[in-house]
Amino acid sequence: MTARDEILAGVRRSLGVTGHEEPRRQAVADRLARPERGVVPARGQKTGAEAIATFRKYAGAVQTSVTIVSGPEQVPAETARWLSANNLPARLRMGADARLAAMPWDATTLDVSHGPSAGTDLNGVSHAFAGVTETGSLILLSGPDNPTTINFLPDNHIVVLDSADLVPALEDVWARLRAETRSDPLPRTVNMVTGPSRSGDIDRTIFLGAHGPRALHVIVIDPDMAV
Repeated sequence: MTARDEILAGVRRSLGVTGHEEPRRQAVADRLARPERGVVPARGQKTGAEAIATFRKYAGAVQTSVTIVSGPEQVPAETARWLSANNLPARLRMGADARLAAMPWDATTLDVSHGPSAGTDLNGVSHAFAGVTETGSLILLSGPDNPTTINFLPDNHIVVLDSADLVPALEDVWARLRAETRSDPLPRTVNMVTGPSRSGDIDRTIFLGAHGPRALHVIVIDPDMAV
């Protein structure tokens, strides 16, 4: 018996239970199936254009640029524009995400490579699982579709986000993740990204790119609003 087993056994003895009582097990199952929703600040309780504007505001507050396009077919051209505007090479790495693969990258002069980053890529593109209106954060799931290495190794990270995937608060991310992976295994890692990497450890001076990308650009696909 491990120390953990001994501690739990002691707790059960003090409560006079075994841990196998059906009512107790059912109570735990019900709580997991229907978790209580926490309080969501008013700024996160937006829909439509207001939600996008709020996301854009709080993403911009942490040095994240946001552009809105009306359809996925515009993503490659916007990616090329952003790279050119920032004097970056027209090279890009992405994973196996089917949504990204269906976009017309061939219509641009971008040199696109596929698979996880080995640390030599300057630019990477990922598709977000969700965006959090309240904080301007991005939720990225690990896996071959969007390798975690692309989130952190390239100096510049471009993230595509469908406006329909904006949720009010972080609690909504977990509810949606549970619903969409009910019959599938959960991703090994859920990365929550709020702005480019930064650190203030040295002389209390903010330094971008300390542990990840120096620049973060989000392309929001919203059929109802293009700016």
